[in-house]
Amino acid sequence: MKKITLLCIATLFIACGVKQTQTLLSNGNYDAAIDNAINSLSSNKTSKGKQDYVYLLEEAFAKAKDRDINSLNLLKKENNPANYERIFNLYIQLRNRQERIKPLLPLPLHKEGRNAIFPMDDYSDQIVSSKTNLSDYLYNNAKKLMNSSNKMDFRQAFDDLNYLDKLSPNYKDVRALTDQAQLKGTDFVHVYTKNETNMVIPARLQDDLLDFSTYGINDKWTVYHNNRQKNINYDFGMIVNFRQINISPEQIKEKQFIKEKQIKDGVKTLLDSNGNVVKDSIGNPIKVDNFKTISISIYEFTQFKSCQVTAKVDYIDFRNNQLIDAFPVTSEFIFDYIYANYNGDKRACEDSYYQYFDRRAVPFPSNEQMVYDTGEDLKAKLKSIITNNKFRR
Repeated sequence: MKKITLLCIATLFIACGVKQTQTLLSNGNYDAAIDNAINSLSSNKTSKGKQDYVYLLEEAFAKAKDRDINSLNLLKKENNPANYERIFNLYIQLRNRQERIKPLLPLPLHKEGRNAIFPMDDYSDQIVSSKTNLSDYLYNNAKKLMNSSNKMDFRQAFDDLNYLDKLSPNYKDVRALTDQAQLKGTDFVHVYTKNETNMVIPARLQDDLLDFSTYGINDKWTVYHNNRQKNINYDFGMIVNFRQINISPEQIKEKQFIKEKQIKDGVKTLLDSNGNVVKDSIGNPIKVDNFKTISISIYEFTQFKSCQVTAKVDYIDFRNNQLIDAFPVTSEFIFDYIYANYNGDKRACEDSYYQYFDRRAVPFPSNEQMVYDTGEDLKAKLKSIITNNKFRR
């Protein structure tokens, strides 16, 4: 009974697969139908249950080949160099389709007493010829694009040359041309700061803000420089304008509070409401935990100082000296340090508070250090602005 059930399931599975393959074939998805059939014939290819797949594979192969050959003939008649890539890919497709089927051959068709027919052709000469045509076309077209003054043309040339290098490694001077196309297709952005506040901005903060080696913001076609380089024509500018710096006075806030807590302090004899000893069933006095209340008086000190830096990031197009966009940004850093002393039993407060009893007052950070520490947050926000608002042509 179990074997019959498994057989029914297997038959149903094969039938569904055959139907799906037939649908793909009917819809003109010949290669998808071929894939289905090959996958199904990868095991037990000669079994009677797989005969439908052999017929479908034979038909799908013939139709796919016929369609590709017709497409090739039409493309060749058009005699358009822009078709070279399509021609090359079609020959590769014809060859690869054959190579996928070859390991399965022969595939017998039991009812007809013959093997399925898959005419195999040698496309090596056509592949070599079409590859040569495509390589020459890509190279010559890239050279034409390189004569442009439009960066988008250089980027197209870069992509074509990269493809050409993969297609035909070490083809002529492709590597050198690729480097040249990348350089000429890149937008260079000069990033610098302006101080519009009445305070001196720490030099190390400005240097650190403009240290783009840690930002990871350069992309394929945009490179940021904080120092102008010779022989580079900058397309855009990004200006970090420091608008305002607010630093609070140094403050020490004091607070006193009392905490109480009940703790276990040995045991005591249990007494009833009349003050008599309570005994158990055999006459022994009952003992219970004895609790006592402890307290602590805490004197807490908080050292506080804050710094807020307000800036504006301007995107400038150097080609026309126009403002592209502006982004406000505000960052804040707070120095908040707590220490405390006490009178009483420190067990009355939480264990986590003990750390403050081991501290003493510390020197307040300087204004310069506060501004620099604020810059760490500012730097993160600056990176976010750059990441989310790329320069676009």
